[in-house]
Amino acid sequence: MKVNRRHSLSVKLLKLVLLWALLVGVLLSLAQISFDLRTERQAIARDASQILAMFHDPASQAIFSLDREMATQVIEGLFAHKAVRFAAIGHPDEEPLASRERPLISSSYRYLTDQVLGVEQSFSTSLYGRAPYNEYYGDLRLTLDTAPYGQILLRNSLVILVTGLLRALLMAAAVYLVYHILLTRPLARIIEHIANIDPERPGRTLIPMLTGHEKNELGLWITKVNELLESIERNRSQRHEAEASMRHMARHDQLTGLPNRSLLLDQLIRVLAEAGRRQHSVAVLCCGLDDFKEVNERFSYQVGDRALIDVAERLRAHSGRLASIARLGGDQFALVVPDVTEPYEVAELAQQVLEELGQPLQIDRHQVAVQATIGITLFPEDGRDAGKLLQKAEQTMMLAKVRSRNRYQFYIASVDSEMRVRRELASSLRDALMRNEFHLVYQPQINLVDHRVVGFEALLRWHHPERGLVPPDLFIPLAEQSGAIIAIGEWVLDQACRQLREWHDAGRTHLRMSVNLSTVQLHHPDLPMIVTRVLQRYALPHNSLELEVTETGLMEDIHAAARHLNELKRTGVLIALDDFGTGYSSLSYLRRLPLDKIKIDKSFTSDLLSDSGDQNIVRVIIQLGRNLNMQVIAEGVESAEQQAYLQREGCHEGQGYFYSRPLTAAALIEWLQDYERDH
Repeated sequence: MKVNRRHSLSVKLLKLVLLWALLVGVLLSLAQISFDLRTERQAIARDASQILAMFHDPASQAIFSLDREMATQVIEGLFAHKAVRFAAIGHPDEEPLASRERPLISSSYRYLTDQVLGVEQSFSTSLYGRAPYNEYYGDLRLTLDTAPYGQILLRNSLVILVTGLLRALLMAAAVYLVYHILLTRPLARIIEHIANIDPERPGRTLIPMLTGHEKNELGLWITKVNELLESIERNRSQRHEAEASMRHMARHDQLTGLPNRSLLLDQLIRVLAEAGRRQHSVAVLCCGLDDFKEVNERFSYQVGDRALIDVAERLRAHSGRLASIARLGGDQFALVVPDVTEPYEVAELAQQVLEELGQPLQIDRHQVAVQATIGITLFPEDGRDAGKLLQKAEQTMMLAKVRSRNRYQFYIASVDSEMRVRRELASSLRDALMRNEFHLVYQPQINLVDHRVVGFEALLRWHHPERGLVPPDLFIPLAEQSGAIIAIGEWVLDQACRQLREWHDAGRTHLRMSVNLSTVQLHHPDLPMIVTRVLQRYALPHNSLELEVTETGLMEDIHAAARHLNELKRTGVLIALDDFGTGYSSLSYLRRLPLDKIKIDKSFTSDLLSDSGDQNIVRVIIQLGRNLNMQVIAEGVESAEQQAYLQREGCHEGQGYFYSRPLTAAALIEWLQDYERDH
């Protein structure tokens, strides 16, 4: 494709450059001629002044002495200059002493020069006598013909005009040549390359960079055009990439960037198919953070999101050993471990993950502590379907959280049925209180000094109409999760105080009642009011009610727990710390908590006589209670030898099967009568 020469940019440029160059040349020449005209006028005046100065003294001498001959000689001397047309010496009121005149110089160019210089110009100088008289004698007058000067002016103007036009033409030619070399010729080459571009595949034929134009506008233009061509070429692939990005967003977690449940299942299907062909095992780990909602409540949701991102990064550190890492939602993550040889390998990995997640997270100025529980399923032992394996891993994790947190647990065959039982129990639990399916049993607490019965611990039992007695460690967590524990706990407190009132009315006013509080109850804002109302209802001394809280429950949020315990303490009740020794940092907070009693966990008293480690722990706890002026009661006393050991160490009270199992109120009266008769 070629451009018609008539429409060529070079031809149009040449015309414009020539026109403007000529115009500029003429204007500049006229400016120079105007300057020369002024200079020539000054030259006429300068020459006249010089001539007059040269002949001033001879003319003064001639007119002073009235010497005509001398005056004539002066005049003749003046006419030696070719431009002098008239000269005279004399007084203006008298005849000239001497004078001479010649005609104007004839010239064909006078009609031009006379217009600007005039036909002739006259000058004069006064003649005076010598000092000290200084008498005025007359004038020396001079008239100059402008023709010689006009000739010089005209010759110079013509040279200026011609040379100016020639310079302008040369400048125009140079500008055109430069423009042609630097612009129009490269543009023509660019047009040739553009003509060869395939519209269907523009990015495959780019415009080559012109040598020497890499950094100027043409180079930039070529670069941008090539980028545009490449952009057009990439349009289809970019559209595919955008679609892929949308699919990525739909199949990845937006907060952590990890695959979501949908993508995880696809990846797991492929991993299981490959493992099936190679006859390898695969492990699926479901990792759930423990009580993560408290992180959001204690700090903020922004800190919680940052914590989830940091947890994801810690899990990514194991990506070399994993086939996939995903966020299932909320605070739950999943890990897929391929090529498992032995289950203990997965156990080691799970334990390592738990330990790493247990390290505090530094988020802004906060140290955020999180823990996790992991459920594990194995392929093909626990199933061959990807969805079922993931579901069982989640169920195992949830079950492990109920039993004990911050640990891992493998899937067992009874998990499905156990989870179904839990769901059924959770459904039945909502109406169990209205159906009067709950009742209390009481276990006595004995003073180890005089062996008197000093109180009872009220224990909740649930008799399901179909399943019979449901273990408390199964239905209590369900009640806490559903929130039913608030109403159930209030009912327990009311029934226990009502029973204590009956015993006081029967004359046993020294007895006190211990009631367990769950963590959910402890953080309930109306708990102090509920306790006060129950004590007033049954007219009980406040110190006859003892409320037990677990150490692990306090440690979940020690600051909030301390605040709630102090509010509760103001009601006048006693507060006991249950399961002491099973926590991990309670000793540093004991002085801050308003506690009246420490309960030694039964796990330390069961092997008290054979395990020196348990003996040391019990001894330290008793000594600690004594130093803090707190009562100490040991749970799980099952033999006289255990009782004797506790007595020797200074333990205040005991509780366990050695004295009595938990009994109903009616059975307890008979037991109490028999016990008091024997002691």
